[in-house]
Amino acid sequence: ALSSSSENYENWIRRSDSLAVLIDFKNMPVDSAEMLLETCDGLLLTGGEDVNPARYGSAADSSRCEMNPSRDTLEYALIRKAMKLKMPILGVCRGQQILNVAMGGSLIVDIPADKPSNVIHRCEDYKDCNHVVKVDTASNLYHITKAAGGIVNTNHHQAIRNISSAFRAVAWAEDGIIEAIEYGNPKGNPFLQAVQWHPERMDSMSPLSTPLMKGFLDASKRYMEAKKEAEK
Repeated sequence: ALSSSSENYENWIRRSDSLAVLIDFKNMPVDSAEMLLETCDGLLLTGGEDVNPARYGSAADSSRCEMNPSRDTLEYALIRKAMKLKMPILGVCRGQQILNVAMGGSLIVDIPADKPSNVIHRCEDYKDCNHVVKVDTASNLYHITKAAGGIVNTNHHQAIRNISSAFRAVAWAEDGIIEAIEYGNPKGNPFLQAVQWHPERMDSMSPLSTPLMKGFLDASKRYMEAKKEAEK
């Protein structure tokens, strides 16, 4: 299940599993989406517009954002439903941001204005915009990627300010911006990984791209098998 699909995301998935069945939830009514999600085995929250700052108590900053309120509403419902189902979740860029907000966290509305630094997080040429990240070697992200850091692409002007108590930061840019999150207490929780970069646009050989999708798909297959076992 993709919250809003594109060719890049579909290609990224199919490079790891050519037989994966993909469902695009874009513009779907919330009640229909919640019912359809019950038939799925994983939720991929994709990149896109800014999360409405009113959802984290900063409505006055709306003028600095490009928003899609109906998408926020849909993704909130998908997140709640996926978590209730204990379904694997993977978030990319906006996907990380809305996960954090949905669970009580907040965002930096505009990094250049609110947290200026020497790290550029968005360029006019987004296809050639990169920076270094450091990964916590005690994290599930490291377990999946086997990378203690690396170079990632970047194309965002927002990021996590206050992290939800449900999550912990597991990767950072050199200026301290949170670049990846996962459950603070993984015990008893399903797979949940979110990153600020766009792995779907990166070289497939990068340890911070393909292994993320493989980790998500492996978790989704385990979820599917457990669901079938429970139905017997």
